[in-house]
Formats: sequence, C-alpha cells, structure tokens
Amino acid sequence: MFLIGEIARLFQIDIRTLRYYDEIGLFKPAHVDEHSGYRYYSIEQFEQLNTILYLKALAIPLKHVKQFLENRDVDRMLHLLEEQQRETEKRINDFKQIQKKIASRIAQIADATNRRELGKIREVELPERTIVRLKQNIHKTDNLEMSIRLLENSTNMKATIFLGKVGLSISLDNLRHRSFDQYDSLFVIVENESYRMTEATEKILPQGTYATIRFTGTHADAAPYYERLLDYMEEKGYAITDDAIEITLIDYGLTNDRSKFVTEIQLFAK
Repeated sequence: MFLIGEIARLFQIDIRTLRYYDEIGLFKPAHVDEHSGYRYYSIEQFEQLNTILYLKALAIPLKHVKQFLENRDVDRMLHLLEEQQRETEKRINDFKQIQKKIASRIAQIADATNRRELGKIREVELPERTIVRLKQNIHKTDNLEMSIRLLENSTNMKATIFLGKVGLSISLDNLRHRSFDQYDSLFVIVENESYRMTEATEKILPQGTYATIRFTGTHADAAPYYERLLDYMEEKGYAITDDAIEITLIDYGLTNDRSKFVTEIQLFAK
C-alpha cells in the first residue's frame, strides 16, 4: 500500500490533484484509515491512474474519463479517442483562425502606426469584404459606444471582435453634396464570425481600387480629408458610386494618447 504522497511522487502529480480525483469519484484510494484519515493506494491501482493521466494528457474531459473507467471496453476506448480526434481537429481549425486574426491585426496596427502615410492619398487594392451595419443617423461628434452596443446586440457578436474593425459610412447623397457632419450607419467588418441580423443588415464591399487617406484624429476631424479625397477623385475622373467607408484604425482601444489616433477614409474608385 502506498500513501498519497508516495503516489504523487511516483506519478509526478500534485497531491491536490489526487485529492480532487477522490472527491469527484474518479480515483479513490483503496483504503482510508478511519482514525488518521490517511489515504492508501494499492499497486493494482497504478494501471488505472496511468490510464487517467494518459487520457487527461489527450485533453479528454474528466467526466468522459470517469464514464470510460466505469465500463472499460475496447470499443468504448476507440469511440472516446475518435471523438477526441474530431474535437482536436476542430480546436486546431479554431486556433488557425485565431492565428490568422492575430497576424492580420499585427499587420494592421504596424501599418496604421506608419506616420509617413498620414495625410497621403493612396490608391489601394482591397479584397471583397463583408460588413454588417446598423442604419442610423450619427453626428460626427456623437459618442459611438451606445451605437456599438446596439450593433453588438443586434448581431449577437461579441464586443471583442469589434476592435479595429468598426467604422462609419457617409451616404452617397451626402458625399455628392459634400456634407460630412452626418453619418448614416455604423458597421463592423466581419471575418468568419458567425452572426445573426435583426435590426442590422449585411453589405458586400466590392473588391477593387479604393482611394484612401489616413489622418490623425477621429471622425470629428474627418471633414477636410473628405474634401481632399473628393477633389482627388474629380481630378482623376473617378465616379462616386458608393457610400464612403471610414474606419478607426487606432483609438482608445489601443491607446489613451489622442495624438496617436488614426482614422482612414476609403472611397471606391471606379
């Protein structure tokens, strides 16, 4: 018979883990001294504990391990491993998506912090993008937090995906009249996230060339940059065929220093 401390040393696990396994009925001692309360384990239990540790190392939930130990069978073990294989593949795919999002965010932040690009008009090729938007009138000085919460709740998306992907749009009609104080929708760019739409609507931003300009500041500071961008569009003979897209690349989500805020305006150039 072996004391709990000896078992812990032999299997290189924490005593608290063994006590927890006892509490949940997963791995109980062969004998408990009724006077001292000491737990004793037999050598015949080594194989059972080894199986538990093996299945735990494969990230199989303890409740499934317990179910298997209560009715050991080759077919049940095979089923358990196959189920865990499917779950592992799903997790790998999930982590690959997270990896892509992290890489994309790193590239976006690194690009947005390039001060040499501020105030420059660029023609940029952008891929097709999906946005989910909430149509509402928003003044350039309005606090957007309530609107963001409404968009979050109307799409059932978590606020964590909104970081660096929230924007406002100015309607085509307002652009043509060079009226830049009023936005007509708030949107979020979606990247493989699941969402539902109640009050929100989906829109596809086409792949193609966009005339863009970045500036230090927020939506309240955007008007003169719209003027410059629209003048550029006219000089180049580009037609204004769609709403303006205005995205906050760096804001309070990344820094408290307002002098480092970066916003970008995008106009589809056709």
